[in-house]
Amino acid sequence: MSALAQPLFRAPYSEAVQSDDLADLSRIYQDEVNLCVIERSIDPRIESFIDSLLASPQEISEIHNLSIADFDFSGLIPHASTIDGYLEFYRDAAMLTTLFCDLFELERVGLRLRTLDRPMCPKFHVDHVPCRMVSTYGGIGTEWLEDRAVDRAKLGINTHGLNDRQAGVILDESSIHRMPAFSVGLLKGSNWAGNEQHGAVHRSPNPSEDCPRRLLLTLDFA
Repeated sequence: MSALAQPLFRAPYSEAVQSDDLADLSRIYQDEVNLCVIERSIDPRIESFIDSLLASPQEISEIHNLSIADFDFSGLIPHASTIDGYLEFYRDAAMLTTLFCDLFELERVGLRLRTLDRPMCPKFHVDHVPCRMVSTYGGIGTEWLEDRAVDRAKLGINTHGLNDRQAGVILDESSIHRMPAFSVGLLKGSNWAGNEQHGAVHRSPNPSEDCPRRLLLTLDFA
């Protein structure tokens, strides 16, 4: 199935799919869906590994334009390879990357893995990509806004330096949601044909005293 397929009709607002079944990621191909969030249970060994990783002051920032057939995921975060749970972590990252590539029939993918202690993108916005996968390994997850509750005319550069609340971007505060840690999110962007005006609206979360850092995995078309 191609992300370039053009719909004949368009509903006024896009829908978000929330599920605990990874198979529901395929619903991103539905014209009316612009976001999928799949909550999942995680191996306790991965959770322990991430806790150890985030407790360390060492920053992580890895960017790879990789071939899914050739990339060695055991080379991710090499300084952490001796921490218990590392094997389970990199296998999980490999599984998500393979899933993303299979879903969109990709041979190459852009992978970014980084620790964050501040919002990378603090304002609600739309990604100018066909589709992006995000997963927060520990810490606070990405925030998203229901399509019906956003004034798209006031997104991004049109806020003139005001925050989202001051600019009137958010029409309903109760429609702000947060992806749980370790969940898998698919965000349809403005470069998905037929979705130019309906990209998933999201932002980076503010850290908290309890969760000052997070480890974010993002996957993009390469």
